[in-house]
Formats: sequence, structure tokens, C-alpha cells
Amino acid sequence: MSELFDAVDALVASRSPLPPAEERKRLRTAHGLTLDEVAAALKVRRATVSGWESVKKTIEPRGPEREAYARLLNKLAELYPAPAAPPEPAPDAPTGRSAPSQQPPATAPATTPVSDTPAGPVSETPQTGSAVVEHTEPRPTRTARPSPPSAPRRPDVRKAPADTPAGATGSRFENGPLAVVDVDADGQVLAYCTGGLVLDVPAKSIPALVEWTLREARLGQPKLSGPGKDADPLLVLTEAALERYGLPAALTDSERRAGRLPEGHKAVKQLARAEWKLTKRGFGPWARIYRPAKGSERACVQLCVPSWHALDSRHWGDVAQLPPAELARVLGVYASRVMTPRGSTAVTGLELMTALHPPTRASEPDADGRRHAEHNPGSLGKDPVDCAPCEAPDGHPLLKDLPRFHVRGPQEKLFEEAYDWARPMTDAECTLRHLVGIDVNMAFAAGANGLIVGLGAPTHVRKPVFDPKLPGSWLVDLSHVDLSRVKTGKDTWADLDADLLPSPFTPRGERPQGPAWYATPTVAYAVELGYEVRPIEAYVRQENGRYLDGWYQRLRDAYLATMADLGVHTDMTPEDFLTAMDGYRDRDPELATVVSAIKATVKGGLGKLRERPRGEGWRPGEPWRALSRPTWRPDIRAAVISRTRINLHRKIVKHAAHTGQYPVAILSDCVVYASNGPSPLDFLPYREGKPLPGGFKLGINPGLVKHEGTQSVLWGEEVRERFDAPELNLARYIKDGTVTDADNGE
Repeated sequence: MSELFDAVDALVASRSPLPPAEERKRLRTAHGLTLDEVAAALKVRRATVSGWESVKKTIEPRGPEREAYARLLNKLAELYPAPAAPPEPAPDAPTGRSAPSQQPPATAPATTPVSDTPAGPVSETPQTGSAVVEHTEPRPTRTARPSPPSAPRRPDVRKAPADTPAGATGSRFENGPLAVVDVDADGQVLAYCTGGLVLDVPAKSIPALVEWTLREARLGQPKLSGPGKDADPLLVLTEAALERYGLPAALTDSERRAGRLPEGHKAVKQLARAEWKLTKRGFGPWARIYRPAKGSERACVQLCVPSWHALDSRHWGDVAQLPPAELARVLGVYASRVMTPRGSTAVTGLELMTALHPPTRASEPDADGRRHAEHNPGSLGKDPVDCAPCEAPDGHPLLKDLPRFHVRGPQEKLFEEAYDWARPMTDAECTLRHLVGIDVNMAFAAGANGLIVGLGAPTHVRKPVFDPKLPGSWLVDLSHVDLSRVKTGKDTWADLDADLLPSPFTPRGERPQGPAWYATPTVAYAVELGYEVRPIEAYVRQENGRYLDGWYQRLRDAYLATMADLGVHTDMTPEDFLTAMDGYRDRDPELATVVSAIKATVKGGLGKLRERPRGEGWRPGEPWRALSRPTWRPDIRAAVISRTRINLHRKIVKHAAHTGQYPVAILSDCVVYASNGPSPLDFLPYREGKPLPGGFKLGINPGLVKHEGTQSVLWGEEVRERFDAPELNLARYIKDGTVTDADNGE
């Protein structure tokens, strides 16, 4: 009998009318269902469900899918009845306002549209009628309502801010920070946004695409700080989209060298005729298309072209080959946790500093009630400042009077760089079985945390008294610092084997031979080790602050959140942490790519602080483009690297004083020790799960360490013998043990 009833139900469902497309969409979103979830349940494609809900061209379901879809809609209609229509307004009701009696009854809950984009502070603006595959119906006023017991709560529901202007419907950025523009098999141009949303793109040309993005797409990202600016929308163009809009799938050799399309290209001319402008870098892999701002309103769209090598494979892996929806997911996660990409990871890292500390802010109203742009305290300002001569890289205009081919020594040049040091193994170490590498997580980000850096121009001082809280560059002789006896606590000293330790004052680990220029953290460490310092001269910065704190926190949070998504958490025991880190990239390769991009943002952003000339006919002694930025600050880069190297040396000294173990090799933030076991736990001095205070600690937080790799001692000796290099830096190869003849022992 039940089979007969089922057959009758199916027969009725196959002929029953379905609600309009707008109502189908309303019911789905009211229950917090995505298109992907409905498609999976009904065993159809996502695009099929999207077509069932499309107002522009509704596609009616057929066969068994129609029966199942009708049953789903009927169930949802029972849970979420349509809101009651308000009665006609009273004749004396003011225009544009509703009388109290016109509110929907309490039993008819208002619909809350669901957004798949990351939650965040947003601002409102009216929409002008985008052709949208998913967001097509008029958006009702957003009101709070309790969810039914059976309705899952969505953590990413967007709520309109309290200051939404009257008449505004929906968030300015409700569709996320970016979209991947592609062309489907039917020739339809689609924009794949974060969270699975797909927009129908009506634009037939690049200028029309820019107009559509600004007027209808609702893409962008809220500003990261009060005085800052909202992030411009980002469009990522696939090869199919490039073909549709008359752009080449790849740049020619000459275009690649120039980094842009020629001025005579059709698309460039189209933009010019439509009165759109391009920045100085032109129409290249990261093109910015804009019109001059009018007041506080910006009109700017950024394009990213992966097939023009916009996404460097060293940092982004193979994401350029991902399908549009997956590419939107990867870039969307990065954008929501770091910021909307503004170019390479290095460019984005530098732009993040400015976004968190804009150079200007609005002043208090003057006598006429007008506000003006004024310096934003804690920022680098809007004008560049000259560096000190010792901080200038070779070829800088400050050094144009030096003799040709002059090589500056330590007394003329600040040389704060990361470690690249190694030593021969001792006889005792050769009797051990393994070489184990440990790597400091986000080492340079941790070095930036809490660091006081200069904000203004340097002041030259003769015979200054050293102040560890004053950022700057100091000419001082540290050759008297003896690592065989160092201070490891307030009143404690340790006797060490200085021959087995690198000097903390030089990147190659050799002991200084006389006066040299150092950043403040390096000189402060000499004092910490128990030795007196007497600077000869210095360039100090009286105006200073913790400029990089917000930058560090943003990148730290992005890194930890993404690693947590990959199953690695901050509260793990050392054993569980090592297990979780084993193969974490295979759990979600796309998210693992985001981790790599975040790390590259740290290193690249710091590297941009001392960006060198990039062709353009530059000659030594002439200024180059980067010098015109207020963020060209080699002193800040030097201070971060100095502090990072000192942090690592401090841990090495603590470890040696407690265990008698010394590193065999150090490369940047990787340290290699000889050990009897293959795991870091075989030589790190944990007691009852607690690490050595001030030493190395396993964990995912920036500044803590993870397992980099393990090789045998025999492997290390064989590699050094092959290259006839007893001090070959094994830390460079410890991860997988691969050493090629191309390395040539360097």
C-alpha cells in the first residue's frame, strides 16, 4: 500500500505548479541552503538549480528532479510562509513612510538574505539592477528574526549597519571582494564570486565591464582602518574571458619585458575613449583602471590576469589553472584574511602596511566647518624621507659622489641580513645518526611584533649614549663581545664553546673585526649579553612607534586561521602538533596555497621596504621610482631582520647553555642540529610537556618552531665531501635532501 501512496504522491508532484523563481530563491535562502547543497541533494548540476531560480530565463525542472524539487519547496514553504502583504497606506500617511499598522504581523517572519561572503563591517549603497544569476529578486529590508529550530544558522549572514541610509537595500560589498570572470560553454559571461555566488555579466567590452563592476556587481572590501579607504573591486580574467574581451591569452616577449600591452592596443584605446585611465604600470598582469576621485567617491577597478603570470607560481602554486569557482575561493580566503590582492604578494604586503596606517586623516572642522587632510599619527606620512647614508643601498643618489667601483666596508654600510652560516661537524656529532632541521614559523613577522621603528627622518649624532629604545643605525665596535662567556639571565652567566656558535652580529656568523654599522636590536643584544658598548656615531629617529604591530597581527591571524582550517591548532601538545603538521598540505591543497601566499606576503612586504631599481634605464647615482614612496624605508627592513636574527641567536644560546648542543647550520629561520633520533623531540629539552624557558618551543604560533626535515649524518658528510665544502650549508637541503650539481657547493 505504501508503494501505491508513493506513486500517487509522485504523480501529483509531477503535475503540481511550482512557485515563481523569486519564491524558490527565497525559500532556499531562508533555510540557509546554498545552490551546491540543493544540487547535491537532487543529483543535478549547480547551474541547473541556478537556472530554476533565474528570473531572467527560468528553466523548469522535469522528470524525477521536478518531483523531488517540488517536495523540497513544499516542505520549505511550510517552514517559511510568504510574508503577508501590507495593506494600502492610509490617505494621510506621509509619502515614503509606513504607518505603525502597516508592519507585517508577528507570525510572518521577514526574510533575511544569506550571503556566502565572509562577514565583516560593511557600508550601504543603493543597487541599480544587476543581471544576477543568484541575487536577482528585490532585496527586502533586513530585519532580525529568530531561526526556526530546524533551520541551520549561518555564521556568515550579513547584517546591515545601523547607519544604513534610507532606501539603501543590501551591502555595497555583499558579493565579496573579488570575482573570477569566465565564459561558459553556452557563451555566457559569468562572474564567480566568493561563497559560490555566480553573477551574470552583461558587459560586452572592457569599459562596459568596469562600469558594470562599479555600478551593479557590489564587489569590494571595507577599509581596514578608520582613516583608510575601501578596497577596490578585483576582477580575475580567465583565458576565455580574455578572448571574449579582445585581449591576448599570453603576452609576447616584448610585452612581457615591458610588463604591459602597448598603448595602441584596442582595449587600451577603448578605455581612453570611455575616459578611463590606467596607472603608470599600464594594462599589465595587475592593471588598475580608474577615473579621478570626486570628493570621497572612488571609481577604480583592478584586473588580475593569471595567464599573464599575475599569480607567481613560487607563492601561489598552480592556482592559475584552477576552475573559476575554486580560484575565487582561494583568492577570496586570502582577501578576507589579509586584504584584496593589489599585485604580487610583496606589493600586497606593502599595501597592507599603508591600509592599516593611512598617511593622512580628516582634521577637526575649521571655523567654516570644513575638514582638511592632516598627518595621521603613527603613520609614515605622505612624503618620502631620505635614509641615512649608511642605510642606502649601492647606487643610491646619496652615494653618487663615491669613486666608481668603490666597495663599501662595514664602517660605511649597514649590513643587516638573515643568517647563512654553517660549520664542520665535530667528531662527537659524527657519531650521531641524524641531522634534524627545525624552522621558525613566520620568523620575520614575529621579528616585527612589538618592534619600535622610526617614522621620520634620521638625526645624525656624534658619540651618542646608546639607547635600546631609540631606533636607528649605530657605528660601534662589537669585536670585544666574547661568546665563550655570556649573560643568560639577570644574574646568571654561561660558559659556551664560542667556536661552535655563529656571531650574532654578522649574517655569515664571523666575529666582527672592528667598528661597523648595526641596527638598534643588534647593539641592544650585545648589552644583553653583558658587554659595554660605546657608539662612535649614529643616525637615530626621534619620531618613532610600533608601526608594524597591526600588520603583524593581521598576518598572524590570517596564518593561524588558515592553519586551523588545515587541522593545525595553537593548543596542541608537541606530539599532536608534529602529527598534525605531517602532510597538512594534502588535506586541502588550495588552502595550503593560501598559507604559502601569506608567508610570501610577510617576506615580500618587508623586502619592498628596500626595493631596488627594476630596469627602466636606471643608472647608478640616479633616483629610481621606489624612492618616491614614503614606504621606501630600508631602516625598517634592517631593524626587522636584525631583531629576527637576534631572536634566533638568543634561543640558540639558551639551548646550548642548557643542553650543550650547538647548531650545525643555520639558513635564515632554519636551524640544523645533530641528534640520535629523527624527531625534534629527540633533542629539544621538554620536561613534562614544557619547553626550556627562552629556548625553542614546538607550535604553530609565529616565533615557535616546526619540524623542517631530517636527514642522516652520513648524508650530510657525503654531500660536503662531494662538493669538497666542509662548511656547505646543509640547512638549505635538509627538507628533502635533494642536492644537485647546479648548486656547486654554494
